[in-house]
Amino acid sequence: MPKHVILRAYRFTLDPTPAQLAALNRYAGAARWAFNYALAAKVASHGQWRNQVAALVEAGTSEDVARKQVKAPMPTKPTVQKAWIAERGDTRIGQDGSCPWWHEINNYCFQSAFADADTAWKNWLDSISGKRAGRRVGYPRFKKKGRSRDSFRIHHDVTKPGIRLATCRRLRIPKLGEVRLHDSGKRLARLIQRGNAVVQSVTVSRGGHRWYASVLCKVTVDLPDKPTHRQTAAGVVGVDLGVTHLIALSQPADFGRGPTQLVDNPRHLNAATQRLRRAQRALSRTEKGSARREKAKRRLARLHGEVSVRRATFLHGVTKRLVTGFRTVAVEDLNVAGMTRSARGTTERPGRKVRQKAGLNRAILDASLGEIRRQLTYKASWYGSAIAVADRWYPSSKTCSACGEQNPRLTLADRVFICSSCGMEMNRDVNAARNIAAHAVAPGRGET
Repeated sequence: MPKHVILRAYRFTLDPTPAQLAALNRYAGAARWAFNYALAAKVASHGQWRNQVAALVEAGTSEDVARKQVKAPMPTKPTVQKAWIAERGDTRIGQDGSCPWWHEINNYCFQSAFADADTAWKNWLDSISGKRAGRRVGYPRFKKKGRSRDSFRIHHDVTKPGIRLATCRRLRIPKLGEVRLHDSGKRLARLIQRGNAVVQSVTVSRGGHRWYASVLCKVTVDLPDKPTHRQTAAGVVGVDLGVTHLIALSQPADFGRGPTQLVDNPRHLNAATQRLRRAQRALSRTEKGSARREKAKRRLARLHGEVSVRRATFLHGVTKRLVTGFRTVAVEDLNVAGMTRSARGTTERPGRKVRQKAGLNRAILDASLGEIRRQLTYKASWYGSAIAVADRWYPSSKTCSACGEQNPRLTLADRVFICSSCGMEMNRDVNAARNIAAHAVAPGRGET
């Protein structure tokens, strides 16, 4: 197998001491402050540009010409960092400034936040100009404590690594010291000892009541250039995603409980709904700014974090089984954003069955159909399999997989597909999976 150098992140759950926990919160606050500082400089420059354009338009110049005439350089990371150094101050010498406490924080924490502001601005510009695919990106917003996610990123000199595993259960982060891990770092430690992995950076973030460290590494791995004999023998599997059954397959696969074509939807959010409702109601009864409110918020965040972890664990197991067990995995090109759009409508034309549609949207988002597609896509290159995509508008559920006859009158309530032409009778999801397997096309190949 050929050698490849790829970027791979290893995520660990941290077990910090109370002092380290306070430091993590301080670092996250510093990264939030730095992002807002850089974004404020961009917003101010953009505001000046808009004022100059508006002045030219009032003077009689057309808007298109005015936009081309006015040149307002947008401050990027080097410019922002130079201005920050000039005005930051220093408490060690009694010099006041915008952030005289900067020396208490790792300098890379500020630099990473400045770079993130550049990325956010570029994403917005690319989105409005049509260069960026996917959902429309809005105007960059300032980060607010309690609303944005607590996170920061630290780099280091790879020739003198400051980010390293001190032991298999301790991660050393510059200026923060050695932080204990809940997990074992043996896998990453062995790769580093063999010279197959080089640590690039670490991103520390909070999810629920836990802090996580995602260590980004350049890893030398053997990526297969073709499927294994077992994958080749299994052939193509069609995957139909849904809510009643999370996954329906065109042929049986073993997920640990024997061969099956239908994987039930675990409905992680439903399982925790009663506890979440109680926690949310308890939060709503507290007074803003009180200690009880902070305690209720932490309890609610912890429950949501547990749901997220259970969902991620289940999806990773299912997707890995699919890409390692078959030569080609055929999926639908689902528009999840459109599927979960609200049915409220407008004031003039209000929607119908709004509450029912809201429940369906919640179930679709809980199933994480887009995350399944994302995991299958990147894991396929790791294990030598391929991903084929069926056309978004192909009626896989309403077409007979045996003779090709379509039944346009099939509704969501019909769980069994009965063909009026050939008489075939089959579970509608399995029938759709077989159609997806037969009609999906591998990207760039032009063949089924």
